[in-house]
Amino acid sequence: MSLTEVTPQLTDAERFGHILAVQRAAHLRDGAPSLAARRGDLRRFKAALIARRSAIEEAINADFGNRSRHETAMMELGGVVQGIDYLEGNLRRFMRPAGRHTAWPMRLGTNRIEYQPLGVVGVISPWNYPVNLSLMPVVTAIAAGNRVMLKPSKFTPATNAVLASMLGELFPQEQVTIVSGDGAAFSTLPFDHLVFTGSTEVGRAVMKAASENLVPVTLELGGKSPTIVAKGHVTDRAVSDIVFGKLLSGGQTCIAPDYALVHESEVDTFIDSYDRLVKTAYPDGPNSKDYTSIVNDKQYAILTDLIEDARSHGARIIEVGHRPGEAADRPHTLAPTVVLGVTDAMRIAHEEIFGPILPVFPYRDIDDAINYVNARPRPLALYYFGNNDTDRRKVLDRTTSGNVTVNGTIMHVGQDDLPFGGVGASGMGQYHGIEGFRTLSHAKGIYVQGRFNAARLLYAPFSKRTDTLLNFFLR
Repeated sequence: MSLTEVTPQLTDAERFGHILAVQRAAHLRDGAPSLAARRGDLRRFKAALIARRSAIEEAINADFGNRSRHETAMMELGGVVQGIDYLEGNLRRFMRPAGRHTAWPMRLGTNRIEYQPLGVVGVISPWNYPVNLSLMPVVTAIAAGNRVMLKPSKFTPATNAVLASMLGELFPQEQVTIVSGDGAAFSTLPFDHLVFTGSTEVGRAVMKAASENLVPVTLELGGKSPTIVAKGHVTDRAVSDIVFGKLLSGGQTCIAPDYALVHESEVDTFIDSYDRLVKTAYPDGPNSKDYTSIVNDKQYAILTDLIEDARSHGARIIEVGHRPGEAADRPHTLAPTVVLGVTDAMRIAHEEIFGPILPVFPYRDIDDAINYVNARPRPLALYYFGNNDTDRRKVLDRTTSGNVTVNGTIMHVGQDDLPFGGVGASGMGQYHGIEGFRTLSHAKGIYVQGRFNAARLLYAPFSKRTDTLLNFFLR
């Protein structure tokens, strides 16, 4: 009888729990890593990532069926490399204790905040940006001095294999490891913090599972991110930016413009410009190597069902760009599509699209556009094209979204010193910037009492002097 026959197979929950226990024991044994150790880990991480550029580009291309290597280099590798540079360059400042005001009766004492690692951070990442959305939480956790367990999506097996090889060479399992298996079981582990990126529906389930152990969560979700084009701003520059944001990675971006709000007098001009600029961006049509396929048949079917539902309810479906019919020649590839006449009876009006489909809604005035946005759940991103005038200020003041890019799309996520996160149904908590470091750190307040402490005058036994002091403090 072999060893495998007498040793029971561990469940995913048992396997994950064992790794967590090993990492937590190592954290308690070794304590917080030094600034030099953290910087060294980040530098090695960056070098390993750059060395695997070609392997990562090829793996993501295989997982998607077709994904532009330029998009991968820009949005996956570039985002993480710049994030590592930012963290390394600011880490000394982030780790430095911060002095705080001391209450005046105890002024001879001192207050400070020290940022210490939480312990073990769990990361659940999605398929749409399988490197960036996996590794940015990981490197942020490393910068904050934590141990990390990463659970990536099962839909990107080739990319996961490259990441597993890289992380296995860089770190011992007790510091950073990647696992596969049951995401629900992973969500129930008693991490010190859990970062989840994915859909709002799954995010609810993750938060519920984490609550059993009172695990704090950062939820980076999605939503229908609006693009508002001010009257008179249907320009080639604006529409080109919308084409970029909408069709980047085939629309499979959590902060992609989900729909456009265009002044009713300029809708036709916008559609014509969008079609022309899609042709400019993808001169070889939807089978171009620069145009990304939908990740799998399941996701492709979701998108085509959204289109057919809209069509059956009376929407006008317009395929744009060069030779859109050729999309059918490549597996799960969807041509750039515009949808007009969308009503609330259509699923596309409510569900996050996550593909190269752009509903366009006419509006009468800026209040009309704002009211449309505010009637829906708060989005992860909002885009506004227009002058620095009262209308722009009104949009910024009266709408609430995770982040905003003005006169552009997508690129707020590349601003390393800005926090990134959602609000309401689009998520909670933030990473990137100093906010990311603090999210994955414990801000421990420390009061060092001075030799003289006025509070001692309030110790029992109480007397008339006590009343006098209390009356003074509570005046």
